[in-house]
Amino acid sequence: MNLFIKRPLIQLPKYTNRYFYSTTNIIHEKRKESLLGGGQQRQDAQHAKGKLTARERLGLLLDKNSFREYDAFVEHACTDFNMASNKILGDGVVTGHGTIHGRRVFVYSQDFTVLGGSLSRTNANKILKVMDQALLVGAPIIGLEDSGGARIQEGVDSLAGYADIFQKNVIASGVVPQISLIMGPCAGGAVYSPALTDFTFMVQDTSYMFVTGPDVVKAVTNEQVSQEELGGARTHTRKSGVAHNSFANDIEALQGIRDFFPYLPLSNRSPLPCQPCDDAIDRQDDALDSIIPSSSNIAYDMKEVIGRIVDTHSFYEIAPKFAKNILIGFARLNGKSVGIVANQPQVSSGALDMDASVKAARFIRFCDAFNIPLVTLVDVPGFMPGTAQEHAGIIRHGAKLLYAYCEATVPKLTVITRKAYGGAYIVMSSKHLRGDYNVAWPSAEIAVMGAAGAVEIIFRNHADKAAMRKEYKEKFATPLFAAKRGYLDDIIEPKETRTRLIEQLDLLQSKSLQNPWKKHGCIPL
Repeated sequence: MNLFIKRPLIQLPKYTNRYFYSTTNIIHEKRKESLLGGGQQRQDAQHAKGKLTARERLGLLLDKNSFREYDAFVEHACTDFNMASNKILGDGVVTGHGTIHGRRVFVYSQDFTVLGGSLSRTNANKILKVMDQALLVGAPIIGLEDSGGARIQEGVDSLAGYADIFQKNVIASGVVPQISLIMGPCAGGAVYSPALTDFTFMVQDTSYMFVTGPDVVKAVTNEQVSQEELGGARTHTRKSGVAHNSFANDIEALQGIRDFFPYLPLSNRSPLPCQPCDDAIDRQDDALDSIIPSSSNIAYDMKEVIGRIVDTHSFYEIAPKFAKNILIGFARLNGKSVGIVANQPQVSSGALDMDASVKAARFIRFCDAFNIPLVTLVDVPGFMPGTAQEHAGIIRHGAKLLYAYCEATVPKLTVITRKAYGGAYIVMSSKHLRGDYNVAWPSAEIAVMGAAGAVEIIFRNHADKAAMRKEYKEKFATPLFAAKRGYLDDIIEPKETRTRLIEQLDLLQSKSLQNPWKKHGCIPL
């Protein structure tokens, strides 16, 4: 019997379902209504401020036609203060998922044209839904923040919504990457969700973050301050360190996030992203052999060292305007993402202070949570001295950096380019902190302190201190002493650094190291 005989298709009878077509038309009309947000007039006002609408932002952030929306027809349930007659479809936030460079991401974009983007109970539920979905499938979460804060008409319901979001931020921490892009006001309790996420970016002149606004500050402290000075992008990228970078406008900010996204794995269980690489693994850069100045008191730019080691044009710096004495960011070696931590001799000689310690510690912990290898470039004369640092807690802040390196189980590769003195030598991913591959350039100086300081202590009364400094430097301020003790795996030529790092990363792909079981550690705060 031939089971594949072609049979004519059965012709289904055609019915005219007026109810079906009527309902479909209503849905189409309602969808069009939801696309308008707070209406054309309010969208025009948004544009007049130099800001895009919530949907325009998603259109630029995500790949074309990739956005799939959730809860477009949702309305708030509040009836107090005439809110029953003030309902707008979507309720002030656009949520869903899409792709960036073909990789899945969940998003929410607050709509300032709808009740100032204020958070309602319903609004919060929409955000929580996409966060739950992101956790379920293992994909990053990006929040575009533009909100006046809690919806006052809803009272504690709105506060409960914020609390639920904060809780979900913490649950998602270390499971999927979380990114916040502040594109408008962000005040009161609203600031804590971005602070709980992994990376926070801002838009210059149009975005603000503060717990209490200028009016409250004036009423309580009699201090006159503008929104920009109190919580603008300049303040948070340079002084507080709350934001990791800022962009000139909405368009540049959204493109910046698209550029940043490919460095991140989708979740803590996903493989490292890998880009095609035409930069040779065995590329040797002779300029590195002469980049270290002849005098240890002369600065050089560590960014140039990074740029000559990693894949061409692949270094994406994080927090470039805050704590400039240390550099952090993502790069690629043979196409694969790595985290870079490096002292910057051009700023405070690369010494570690409170801000630098906290900046690097948080970045290290992110990389460790998402299995991103760490490459550390060391040129550090020590911790910053002085009463200001000591009284403000340099001990506990420096301990955060130490804790982060000690805790990390990802591949850790360290290159000492020049100075590595005292406790700062230990802290900067030394072999003693379970470093997997620790090497030094011939120019490295590894000692308790510099020759001048050491001689003043050891040979305080010696007549020929110049000779003593020379002797001390020859004996201790070289990488040979550390190499003899096994604290260095090798002393390498600077031009070979790229090749050596890539070889070791390839070797360490199968690294398996786990810390003893515990509920959680108690990092110094």
